[in-house]
Amino acid sequence: MTQIFSPDEKAVLSAVKYLPAISIIMPFEPKISLRSDLEYRLKMALSKVEKELMNTYPSEKALPVLDRLRHLMSEINFNTHKKSIAIFISPIMEKMFYLDMPVAEKIIVDETFEIRDLVYQKKQDMQYLVLMLSAKRSIMFLANGSDMHLVKSNLADHVILSEKDLSERVANFADPDSRTEIELGKFLRQMDDDLSLMLKAYPFPVFVMGADRVLGHYKKLTKHTHEITEFIQGNYEELPEPEIFKLVQPHVSNWKHVKQLDLLRQLEKAMGAKKLAHGMEEVWQAATHKNCRLLLVEKNFMYPARQGADPDIIYKEELPTNYPFYIKDAVDDVIQKVLENGGDVEFTDDGVLDEFGHIALIQYY
Repeated sequence: MTQIFSPDEKAVLSAVKYLPAISIIMPFEPKISLRSDLEYRLKMALSKVEKELMNTYPSEKALPVLDRLRHLMSEINFNTHKKSIAIFISPIMEKMFYLDMPVAEKIIVDETFEIRDLVYQKKQDMQYLVLMLSAKRSIMFLANGSDMHLVKSNLADHVILSEKDLSERVANFADPDSRTEIELGKFLRQMDDDLSLMLKAYPFPVFVMGADRVLGHYKKLTKHTHEITEFIQGNYEELPEPEIFKLVQPHVSNWKHVKQLDLLRQLEKAMGAKKLAHGMEEVWQAATHKNCRLLLVEKNFMYPARQGADPDIIYKEELPTNYPFYIKDAVDDVIQKVLENGGDVEFTDDGVLDEFGHIALIQYY
């Protein structure tokens, strides 16, 4: 079989071979896709696996693995609300995961696998929010790698008021500028509350655009310091949507960096809320107790360990592989626990999580 792997994928492939081994990772979403379409794609995957197995292995090795795969496929749950499915089969084990993350389809035969391979197949879609602020209005855009579209637009109350009403209100204040500042602060707080609601539906990095004066006010009152990736200074409110999109592009061109900053901000926010486990032993304990929202781990971090007396305790230790309580890589085991319990997993560059022991788990809160 000809299969091209990225350097990252090659780095995590286990040295121990249990051949023939099969990995099928594919988008699923039965609540959106027709069942007949999903069954057809699964049938095509099975056909591809069968062809490669029979061409590579004698029938006495290939057929038992194929039988295991057919049996596992017959038990697929088409009523799940998950977004993807992963099937792992070898002569010594079989596993099936329903995952909440979108993935790129991949079928691997004749290679061993690790659970972290699942994360490498996760689609890294570029999605972010753009909040345009001025003293008169706010505009919210949802953007991706190719375009953006308007999702919300608000006029400030003092703009909606008629000139007469506004004049009467200002006349009641000794300092009209003071009234203007009060109105601006009130409007920006309302927009910050709107951003709170938007982030519940679209938990993406946020870019805030506006004139220096408006951004200065907003920075002092926003509750979303940890969600805002960058403030882009300038008076852009009259620009058409395509021009706004073009202005943002230099700020998202290194999407990997943007994403990593966003993950670190989420980590800091969880730490402030005392909902962060960090270091392998803390993370193992939290994952064992199924409190798993988002696992962050450096991409080449591995942790050989020994199981303690209790299932939520491990100790770092290099042991012979035949030792009964030896864990070859506790990171892979934690990834599996997180995925099985509906959590998400993200890799970071090496060194990014040094102060957190190379691995951190954000818990639900």
